[in-house]
Amino acid sequence: MPARISFQDQISRNKLKSFFLILIVFVVLLGLGYVIGFAMGPDYFVIIMIFTIIISLSYILISYYNSDKIALASVSAKPADRRQYPQFYNSVEGLTLASGMSMPKLYIMENSQINAFASGRNPEHSVICVTTGALDKLNKNELEGVLGHELSHIANFDIRFMTFVAVMVGMIAIISQIFLRSLWFRGGSRDDSKGNAIFMLIGIILAILAPVVVQLVQFAISRKREYVADASAVMFIRSPTGLINALKKIKSEHIDENPRISKAIAPLFISNPFKNIQNLTSTHPPLEERIKILERM
Repeated sequence: MPARISFQDQISRNKLKSFFLILIVFVVLLGLGYVIGFAMGPDYFVIIMIFTIIISLSYILISYYNSDKIALASVSAKPADRRQYPQFYNSVEGLTLASGMSMPKLYIMENSQINAFASGRNPEHSVICVTTGALDKLNKNELEGVLGHELSHIANFDIRFMTFVAVMVGMIAIISQIFLRSLWFRGGSRDDSKGNAIFMLIGIILAILAPVVVQLVQFAISRKREYVADASAVMFIRSPTGLINALKKIKSEHIDENPRISKAIAPLFISNPFKNIQNLTSTHPPLEERIKILERM
């Protein structure tokens, strides 16, 4: 029989892995900057960095302060009526009281799949949105398991964390594009010494590969945060049973090929709303693996 897993250990291990993956993105950013700066000169690289920082800061401010509004608008979510969905409100209120968290705003989206997502820049400005399918198909314990998972994302500041990762990944992509496009305008003005040519070649290779590598790392971080949220949900509810049964129901239901959900917000959901083909670009870990880990807690 497999050894039991402590949810505290599971949370700690996955948080450590997430920060290690962020470190990889940061190292790639530094390495790319160093090579480009050496190949093209520090003055030119400073100009690239100024443009990159301006664009990235604009992106992060818009995304950070409007993440909940953007996500809700993209799925046409509506505020949940307490009289129509009393169990939804009662479950969230019970979990927030037990955990000492602020009460998030609750929303409903019309979709027959069992799914849910959380968004917002911090616990005081957060939302939880569930599908009508989740409310129709899940019993009280299963719904609490799903809501515990989403509250965990809020408690762990996952939206802030993933926005930070997205900005770092975006910076690498922008620097790479500016560098590659600038080569067309430098022509014979660049230094053709052997040493500089080698660094220029390394810079070109890094500029092509770095955005791909860090995006794969971003997907890996997203998968790790799902494991953290599962384990944190067990900590909130003190039982994995509800979440296990909810994930089993999600696994057994038919996936709509066109769920009318933007792929940009798919990582927010408790389960990938699209056909869940597991590879390096998956934003969610396999449901079977999540269930297997929860059953050992």
